[in-house]
Amino acid sequence: MQQFNEDVIGKALLAYLDGDSTPNIIVKSSFGEDTLSIPYLFRTAKQLPKIEKTALKLCKGKVLDVGAGSGCHSLILQKRKMNVKAIDVSKGAVEVMMKRKINAFHIDFHEETNQFDTLLFLMNGVGIAGTIKGLKKLLKKAKILLNVDGQILLDSSDISYMFTEDDGSMKINLNAPYYGEVSFQMQYKDIKTQPFDWLFIDFELLENIAKPLGYKCELIINGPHFDYLAKLSLK
Repeated sequence: MQQFNEDVIGKALLAYLDGDSTPNIIVKSSFGEDTLSIPYLFRTAKQLPKIEKTALKLCKGKVLDVGAGSGCHSLILQKRKMNVKAIDVSKGAVEVMMKRKINAFHIDFHEETNQFDTLLFLMNGVGIAGTIKGLKKLLKKAKILLNVDGQILLDSSDISYMFTEDDGSMKINLNAPYYGEVSFQMQYKDIKTQPFDWLFIDFELLENIAKPLGYKCELIINGPHFDYLAKLSLK
């Protein structure tokens, strides 16, 4: 019998750390069904894609790793003797990070009150904004948390390719919400989340939203599949 539990990620991470061999989380969205490999969430520095390696090299000062999950990025930064705080809304994820000796806390990003030099949103971590409206709220909160000369490092994807026809035309309803606002649901074994909003933001729109809020927006590197790494800094 299936049950609802909002901490599917946390349950899966804890089970994996305890030796469970179930390898995947089922991810359902309006685009269909996919899987999220749990071992992938525990990858090492050598296993990171180029975008994430580049982001970690750009980290400076006091770092806030937002939506840290298993803590793979925070663990790498800690090993580099950097001052990093990892946060996640998943209690299970935070428990996993604490078992891995990571400086982790169970807190929502919007409840954070400390100041940082780098805000890190990797694996499309900025997706927690859910919507364009939510992104504006997130960026306003980030301004409060950033020290002078601070930066936001984030990766995301332009998923417009999912609406591209064979002739190159775009099948997008311009009267509908932004195409990057996606509804997801996750399932691990017999537990699943309620549907939740997640945001994929193309760089041009990110820049158009960030600039009026007082940010300089830089495209650092493009990935192999419509993804990119961006740096936002205060003007």
